[in-house]
Amino acid sequence: MSTPGPERVPSSVKVSKTSGQGKPPSSSSGSSGKKPGAKGPAGKGGGKGRKPVTPVKVAGGRNWGPIAVAGVVVLVAVGIIGYGVFAAVQGSRDWQDKVSEIAGVVNYRKQNNAQINDTSHKQGTQQYVTSPPVGGAHNATPQNCSGDVYDAPIANEHAVHSLEHGAVWITYKQGLAADQVNVLKGKVEGQDYTMMSPYAGLDKNVSVQVWGFQYKTDDVNDPKIDEFIKDTRLVSALEPGISCSGGNTTTGPLQAAGSDGTVMNK
Repeated sequence: MSTPGPERVPSSVKVSKTSGQGKPPSSSSGSSGKKPGAKGPAGKGGGKGRKPVTPVKVAGGRNWGPIAVAGVVVLVAVGIIGYGVFAAVQGSRDWQDKVSEIAGVVNYRKQNNAQINDTSHKQGTQQYVTSPPVGGAHNATPQNCSGDVYDAPIANEHAVHSLEHGAVWITYKQGLAADQVNVLKGKVEGQDYTMMSPYAGLDKNVSVQVWGFQYKTDDVNDPKIDEFIKDTRLVSALEPGISCSGGNTTTGPLQAAGSDGTVMNK
């Protein structure tokens, strides 16, 4: 009789839930075993998951740069057009209208005074309506007015003839300070159809005149002096195109000539 050996204990084998050849058993209900509402993995093999949506960045404010540039361009264009229209209108205006609008200018042409309107040539000294004169009968010889600066009074009769040719005559009070006289010189020297001289008994420091127009001021730096010259020089001529050179260059009053009172009409 053989002796029985030690009792064998069967070894246990852990078997996963498979069916057939190691495959997981299929669910009879067809469900994946997930809880209702659960989402699958987003990676590979996780089923059809939604792709992540890239958020759209929305600007918080409007880009005003191009709008501002366009606005500036429009303003510049409007300014250019406006200036062009203004310049065209100003250029078409008569010079007499321009100078008459300078505050303080007296328009003697508008008064239509017969004595001022007299353009005849007469010998001897003459009496004038204004001081300094702005028109009237005058000597046959004009005063040189090619930017001439006279340091003593000149004869009215010669000066008025120069006004008839379109000259601007700047007169200043005798005894005016030298530095102020120099300011006036700067407006005349080198400027054709201008002349200047001191004037006895002047009621203002400066009086500037052309034929039929006059402006007086106490300030040699008055910008209206320059404006007056710009608006009247040459264009105020009653006899345009006559040279301002070759005239009288002496100073002092006109010496009394013969008493025949000859009148030489143009």
